[in-house]
Amino acid sequence: MAGLGDNTRGTKPKNGSGGESFKRALTVCMRAIAGDKELEVGFSKDRPSLSGHRARLPDVPKKASAADVAITRGLSDSMALKLARHDQRIHSRLAPEGRQARAVFDAVEQARVEAIGSRAMAGVAANIGSMLEDKYARASLSDVRDRADAPLEEAVALLVREKLTGAAVPKSAERLVDLWRDEIESKAGADLSGLIDQLDDQNAFARVVRSMLASMDMGEDLGDEEQSEPEDEDDQEPQGEENAEQGGEEDSGTEDTQSEEPDASSDEQDSGETEAAEADASESEDDDSDAQTPGETKRRDNPWENLPRDLDYRVFTSSFDETISADELCDEEELNRLRAFLDKQLANLQGVVGRLANRLQRRLMAQQNRSWDFDLEEGTLDPARLVRVVIDPMQPLSFKQERDTKFRDTVVTLLLDNSGSMRGRPITVAATCADILARTLERCGVSVEILGFTTRAWKGGQAREKWLKDGKPANPGRLNDLRHIIYKSADAPWRRARRNLGLMMREGLLKENIDGEALLWAHQRLIARPEQRKILMMISDGAPVDDSTLSVNPGNYLERHLRGVIELIETRSPVELLAIGIGHDVTRYYRRAVTIVDAEELAGAMTEQLASLFAEEGSRDARRGGFRRTG
Repeated sequence: MAGLGDNTRGTKPKNGSGGESFKRALTVCMRAIAGDKELEVGFSKDRPSLSGHRARLPDVPKKASAADVAITRGLSDSMALKLARHDQRIHSRLAPEGRQARAVFDAVEQARVEAIGSRAMAGVAANIGSMLEDKYARASLSDVRDRADAPLEEAVALLVREKLTGAAVPKSAERLVDLWRDEIESKAGADLSGLIDQLDDQNAFARVVRSMLASMDMGEDLGDEEQSEPEDEDDQEPQGEENAEQGGEEDSGTEDTQSEEPDASSDEQDSGETEAAEADASESEDDDSDAQTPGETKRRDNPWENLPRDLDYRVFTSSFDETISADELCDEEELNRLRAFLDKQLANLQGVVGRLANRLQRRLMAQQNRSWDFDLEEGTLDPARLVRVVIDPMQPLSFKQERDTKFRDTVVTLLLDNSGSMRGRPITVAATCADILARTLERCGVSVEILGFTTRAWKGGQAREKWLKDGKPANPGRLNDLRHIIYKSADAPWRRARRNLGLMMREGLLKENIDGEALLWAHQRLIARPEQRKILMMISDGAPVDDSTLSVNPGNYLERHLRGVIELIETRSPVELLAIGIGHDVTRYYRRAVTIVDAEELAGAMTEQLASLFAEEGSRDARRGGFRRTG
């Protein structure tokens, strides 16, 4: 097995056939390390995953750097080693029941299989090192200061890797490990040292890990040591929380499909069958995602790390804040009822929005039409010109190459104001526009995330109660409980998330709005995405308002914070920020903004602004801050 990790070393993707050669070499290498000749290896812009005999790797950029190549190799080596050296039956039988203990158990097992390959093959060790460096850099763990923001499972896995391979902790994760090292080594140092003797025996290794978890005060989470075995190893997937949620969504997929409203226009009807097939394929692929995918770290939703030091803004307590998926706020039956209610409300509006969305789709697809350069010395072999070689064997082979598309590798986040002032027609229109535009952009290969922001209570909630109990300290800062809602994540297909938008129709959901923190939250989620181009669109109907906060702070406290956050994003971030104000002049806050008088104009404003961004001329104007303003 020695040396297999170096099979693709020196194979750097090039335009055309060079990239395909790299992918073929990587596939052969993965099959060799995994010992699985039937392993299916795919490449896409979706997150990497491993399920059964199928592996999905990130698509290699046409102009890949050495770092891109090393990271992709590391992901492939990690997956192949898991296939070769991991027994899911043993893992499931000995896995702890508690959530935190299970997370540590899974992470350490992944570190074990990677350590086996790293000790045997220098190339694999270098590849995995590059992959881990990128993994923790993308998770923004290099400057973490609080254990609450430092995932324990990642720290334990890195310490185990250090013990098993002697490799130093990645620089991007040094702060993470330093926060936990003393406590872990003081409680479980003996167990850590004992792991290396059991490296090749998964059963014995897992038992030592269980002992280590008990030493780390997680004994109550271990459960029975001998759990029932799964019936079918091939179909067994990690039992983590993420997969449980995906399974629930998949079970309701048939109902979703049956309850879908007819398309808004004839243009959409023509593409209905194609869209359904694409959505089904996307959903199937997403359901197969492994909760412990190599290179994926849980994103920390901490909006404070990017704030300038001189921005005067405080939070009295964030203990009662929540970031929650829409389907967790109400049961499935109510979610279906709310979606049906939304569809009835939008019977007339849907046709208008649908036509605008189809117009946007045609404009985007016109840019996406394939364009080729011919008679090149390298690229994809051009079969149409092979006849020249047949006629004259001295003629050289002719190659062709597809040109880049301007808006590929893009993610768009729609951030919707869920405040009480949006109640009624504005929130109904916003939900419809987000729904149809998400569907439209996904057809064009653009990832879409839909988020909402409000508060958990009126007049301060539990945060204010705590402030009162603490004696009403002066200048408490933000004094309410935030509620940030994920209606559709960027990785979730539209078909699975469409019901969630009905939640905006729920009575009592819409309360107060603290825009600055919501922008930071959405911005951080975007920054953690792998896409090259990131667009954030804020849709709001007024300035930030929270009575509890403003009653004990200056009257412009939240507005001043919002301005600071906007300036931070517009001047120091690669994210392209734009805003649409409904009956409220947002051009005084945002450089790139448009104000509409009536909610009925929202569909046209959203499609026009997105079309301008994707157009070559619009992109150039955006870089100069040249958005058209109306008011």
